[in-house]
Amino acid sequence: MSDHLSGTRAEADPAIDLADLYAFPDPSRTGRLVLVMDVFPNARPGALFSDAASYRFRVRPAAITADHPGSLFEVGPDEHAFTCTFSGPVESDADGEVTQSGTCVLPNGEAVAFQVNDERGGEGRGVRVYAGLRLDPFFMDVGKEVETRSERRLAFLPKGTNTLQDVDVLSIVVEFDVAGLLGSASGTVYAIAAETVTAGPYPIRLERLGRPEVKNVLMSENGVDAANKIVDLRDLYNGEDPFRPGPHYVSAYRSRLNANLAFFDGLDGRLDWTTQPDGTHPLTDLLLADFLVVDVAKPYAEDSYFEIERALLEGRQHTTCGGRSLNDDVIDTLYTLVVNAFHGPRVSDGVDRATTPASREFPYLPPPNLNPPEPASVPPAAASR
Repeated sequence: MSDHLSGTRAEADPAIDLADLYAFPDPSRTGRLVLVMDVFPNARPGALFSDAASYRFRVRPAAITADHPGSLFEVGPDEHAFTCTFSGPVESDADGEVTQSGTCVLPNGEAVAFQVNDERGGEGRGVRVYAGLRLDPFFMDVGKEVETRSERRLAFLPKGTNTLQDVDVLSIVVEFDVAGLLGSASGTVYAIAAETVTAGPYPIRLERLGRPEVKNVLMSENGVDAANKIVDLRDLYNGEDPFRPGPHYVSAYRSRLNANLAFFDGLDGRLDWTTQPDGTHPLTDLLLADFLVVDVAKPYAEDSYFEIERALLEGRQHTTCGGRSLNDDVIDTLYTLVVNAFHGPRVSDGVDRATTPASREFPYLPPPNLNPPEPASVPPAAASR
């Protein structure tokens, strides 16, 4: 499920479990960027953010070299971080409900205060921040995706079942003027990642997130990676810096991706990707650069996920904003990419939209379902995810 429940640590503490990351230009105003981080899968009414963790968006300028097919993005060392922290729960004296306040520290050091679940959010110079319970915008037929991997065949149906129907998450939304806050010299293309870290002077990374389904699908255990069949790589991967993975386990991540990407390529009975003699898949290095890439100079688009990456692979100029919108059908895009390299029909899980589509106005995500269903049991074959 995108990045929901992506490791044993995340399962043990849902308040720090990153579920999704989105980055897209403001649909209504040019020059503004919207960042959305969802945590706490299957959140219930009254769910709160952790007061022992920091929730951070990390933004870095990126360069694209479209005239060198297959080359990686050039991500600079300069970083702009938006770090949100939360108070402990406070019982309101009006009706006994528990409330929570938050603060978002901007790249320039200024702080924006807000109240959790306040639709108005908090405002600073060129910045708006919201945090609270919302309807989960992600949509996917989890059961059929798990069956596809366990049965080693495309098991999707023309009309699938949205496993996340009517469930909620905790969301953090930051909308800001790019030039005003990051400076015009940083360009228009940005690499974006999210992470949760322990609060305090010596933060420890708990979860990291760039593209959807890297951990739960692309790095899942499918019995094809001969190098590692014991350790759940997701917890190790969650501890890595999104922009610079350490040298200790990168060979394990690379082995898993090489094996799994070849596995996915064969699900339709033919091979559309050509691996190198040493088994390296053409997508491995690009996917290990695990962050969203968005171009704020391009207008908002609802179906542009991975378009900039595809352009990089194909040696052409990208035509959309890239990134990831709240209504983007990323599962179809991902499966079409890895199964047939976009050389065949679109591979669909049969779920084309969320319970309620996201809007184009702040805070973008639909209001929460105040009577959400009980969390569905995880399919047995998903235990390795």
